[in-house]
Amino acid sequence: MSPEPVDVAVVGAGQAGLSAAYHLRRRGFTPEPGARSYVAVDAESAPGGAWQHRWRSLRMATVNGIHELPGFAVPPADPAAASADVLPAYFAEYEARFDLRVRRPVQVESVRRADDDPAGRLLVQTDAGTWAARHVINATGTWRRPFWPHYPGHQEFAGRQLHVHDYVSADEFAGRRVVIVGAGISAIQLLDEISRVADTFWVTRHEVVWDAADFDTAARVSAIAGVEERVRQGLPPGSVISITGQHWTPWARAAEARGVLVRHPMFSRIEANGVRMPDGSAEPADVILWATGFRADIAHLAPLGLRTPAGGIRVADGRALDEPRLFLIGYGPSQSTVGANRAGRNAVRAILAAANPRQPSARR
Repeated sequence: MSPEPVDVAVVGAGQAGLSAAYHLRRRGFTPEPGARSYVAVDAESAPGGAWQHRWRSLRMATVNGIHELPGFAVPPADPAAASADVLPAYFAEYEARFDLRVRRPVQVESVRRADDDPAGRLLVQTDAGTWAARHVINATGTWRRPFWPHYPGHQEFAGRQLHVHDYVSADEFAGRRVVIVGAGISAIQLLDEISRVADTFWVTRHEVVWDAADFDTAARVSAIAGVEERVRQGLPPGSVISITGQHWTPWARAAEARGVLVRHPMFSRIEANGVRMPDGSAEPADVILWATGFRADIAHLAPLGLRTPAGGIRVADGRALDEPRLFLIGYGPSQSTVGANRAGRNAVRAILAAANPRQPSARR
C-alpha cells in the first residue's frame, strides 16, 4: 500500500506526545485526512504512558515532579492513591476531552527519508501501515529501554535479578537480602521501601554527592539546562543525577533516620550466592535490584543516520540539528515532566513557522 500523507506524525503518547497532540489540535491540525493533518501513534495498548507500569507503592503523595498536561488539570486525588491508577485514567480522559485520537497499539519500526529532497517527507513505517510525514515529533521517552550494566558473573547468580522497570512491591522480598544498585531517586526510594521488610545493601559506582537544597522546581530547571547542553553537543543525555547530585527527598531522610542509608562501593563481580566487593570480601544476596536508569527509545530512528561518534543525536530546542524535519521531545531534557509540555508546544510552533516563514507563530 502507498504511504498515507500527513503533515505531522507524533510517535509516542506519554506526557510529551500528548502535549504535542494538544498543541497541534489547538493550532488547527486534525486527525482526519486532508490539509493540516496529523497522526498520533503509541506502542502501548492503553493510555497512560509509563505510568501504567509503575510500582503500586508509588503514591500520588510521593510521585516525583508531576506536571499537568496543558489545558486540563489533574483531577483531585487521594494522596494515598496509586499513581498507576490515577495518572493513566487522567491521560485517558485527556485524550478523549481533546479528541486526540491516538492509534494504539502501533509499533513504529523505522523512520527514514522518502528521498534525497531535504524538503521531502519522512516515512514512518509501522506494523499498522506507513505514513509519509512532513515532520515527525518523536516522543518515545525511555521506559521501554531499561539499562542493565554488564558485570562479570551475572549469569552465575542463583538468586533473582530485576530492574526497577519490573519492580512491583517490596512484599515479594520480605525476609531476604537485597542488593540495590544505583544512585538515583528511584534507588533511594526503593531502598527506603524495601529496607522496611528486608535486609538491604546499597551500592553505587561513585560516592553520592548530597545537595543540601531540596529538589524543588529551581533544581529541576537547573538539571534540564545541564542535560540540554549535552544533547546540543551530540553527547548521550546522561542522567539528571549526574548533573545535579542527589537531593534530600523525604524517602532519603526516612532511610537515613532508620540507619539504612549506607552507601557501599560497587561490587567487582557477581557470584552464585552474592557479590564480591573490591576489597575481596563477599556479600550474600538473594536479590539484586538494578536501579540503573533507562536509555532513549530511539532505535527506530537509526535509518536517518543521526548518531554522532559520541553516541547521541545533536538536538537543540527539541529539534534534531542534522534533520530539521525531526523533533525529539522525549529525549534529553524533555524526558522530564517539567520539560515535556514546553517541548510539545515549541515543536508545534516550529512546524508552523516552517510552513509560514513570513508569519511567526503567535505565542499563547
